[in-house]
Amino acid sequence: MSMSDPVADMLTRIRNAHMVDKKEVNIPASNLKTAIAEVMHKEGYIESFSVAGEAATKMLTIKLKYYDDKPVIDSLQRISKPSLRVYVKSTEMPSVMNGLGIVIVSTPKGVMTGQNAAAKNVGGEVLCSIS
Repeated sequence: MSMSDPVADMLTRIRNAHMVDKKEVNIPASNLKTAIAEVMHKEGYIESFSVAGEAATKMLTIKLKYYDDKPVIDSLQRISKPSLRVYVKSTEMPSVMNGLGIVIVSTPKGVMTGQNAAAKNVGGEVLCSIS
């Protein structure tokens, strides 16, 4: 069976792993999921990530980050869905918790945070928000 929203599946797997205090989570890999994990790593929401396996069976392994035995990620929400895409201009980039969180945006210049996209003056599809 094919998955209708692989990004939502990735976010749900991370959310579920945090609920049971897992140290790492395995997710079927894709270029978009790897780019999202890279942004999360650069922003300090996960410890590390790696991709392993052959072309059809690549797995993305994400090591989750905890601080004082509590997950660093408090909230992880999918914004743009296959049934309702959400696009924004660089001047209309959303803010998460007044700047305490980030939005991840898919732009023509790659996947990046909303703040970086606004600085580079590019808009795109708002994938998810993290706080």
